Amino acid sequence: MDITGQIPSQADVDAIEELVAQVEKAQRAEDVDAFIGLFRADALWVTGHGKGLYGRATIEEFTRRVLPGATQHATATYVPDHLLFVRSDIAVVNVNQTYTPAGEDPAPVDQGTPVYLLAKDAGRWRIAAAQNTVVVPE
Repeated sequence: MDITGQIPSQADVDAIEELVAQVEKAQRAEDVDAFIGLFRADALWVTGHGKGLYGRATIEEFTRRVLPGATQHATATYVPDHLLFVRSDIAVVNVNQTYTPAGEDPAPVDQGTPVYLLAKDAGRWRIAAAQNTVVVPE
């Protein structure tokens, strides 16, 4: 993973990589509570289809509708690609997201490139804002 901006501590890099891993784990387990716990209360989330969700309560309401059953046809992997430290307590991480269908043909079918704006509050990194963008094949 490329890292730019202010020089971070290895502990912060590790914590951000773990946060991305927790996003993947929560999504795969369809665990709404674990997923919602990764956001600040005032977070902004824009879905891969452009729907703006403002505040953790709104993100939670949406997630409770769409996450259960979401892995029935495919699962996703989340790999941090680039990490920019804006300040010691603000970071932006770009993630490579690859969807793999369930069943006999496990070839990846779709990709996304989420961008998470992270804030470190009381020693814990949380998602403050995110844009989950679907990659359209050329």
